Amino acid sequence: MTTTAYTLDAEATAHACEPLLVACATELRHDVVLSLEQARMHERSETARRILDLFLENARIARDDGVPLCQDTGTVWVLVELDEGVNLIGDLATELDAVVARVWDEQGLRASMVRDALLDRTNTGNNTPVFVEVVQSKAGEQGNSSRPPAQGATLSVMLKGAGSDNASRVRMLDPCDDIDVIESKLVALVREKASMACPPLVIGIGIGSTFDKVASLSKRALLGDITVPHPDEHIAKLERRLLDAVNATGIGPGGLGGDTTALAVKVLTAPCHIAALPLAMNLGCSALRSRTIRIEADTGVHGG
Repeated sequence: MTTTAYTLDAEATAHACEPLLVACATELRHDVVLSLEQARMHERSETARRILDLFLENARIARDDGVPLCQDTGTVWVLVELDEGVNLIGDLATELDAVVARVWDEQGLRASMVRDALLDRTNTGNNTPVFVEVVQSKAGEQGNSSRPPAQGATLSVMLKGAGSDNASRVRMLDPCDDIDVIESKLVALVREKASMACPPLVIGIGIGSTFDKVASLSKRALLGDITVPHPDEHIAKLERRLLDAVNATGIGPGGLGGDTTALAVKVLTAPCHIAALPLAMNLGCSALRSRTIRIEADTGVHGG
């Protein structure tokens, strides 16, 4: 049986990231702005309302003046979700490094990467290397946006500061553990680390997969629109429960008390080993910086 194959060029894919990088650095996601505004309307603490006003003002200034939302311009993470039958051709990591180095220089963004985590902590000077993840979507998967008829890929870019990543955790739970245990682990982490991660938070939860994959699952959970409930009602109910538990801590915006410790909790699940229950909790800060777009493959290139 002959199948049609399509190609995605690494250089073109990297160049498609360029406007996304600038937007991530300077424009807070619209769904996050809406959520901050809603939190401001319902917040009972006067101090918390003032903090939320400052976050909203910061977002407005960054957007209007084209300046960074945060001095920690973050690591660059790029996720490419290929449609079935689409192949990526070329050296994407090298092409992305060149694009990021140019954007960081042109935009005057802070370079935050060191050459080696342990052996050489000198700054690379251009915020490279980029962290790249390429996955093949299964037939019928929707990715992070609705799948149009054209074959291609879903391309996501995230800038993630160290404060929120440092406050994140992976836990390998017992397979007999339940939602109560997951909630207690999350609340304990929030009580310990939330104030260091610039709340109000957006929390990505990954449940399942393996030790090395569950952290990526929790990070991917941060990409979706936080104003849209999960399509699976069981997951949506879990997200609401975890959000209520986090906000009941009273840590509040800026860690100064209030009703809004988190704007949303987003959950992604996956299969796992019968003897495992991997859990990852990725704390996203109030300056949640990501963009997701669709790019089309070269439908003129076919293979057998």
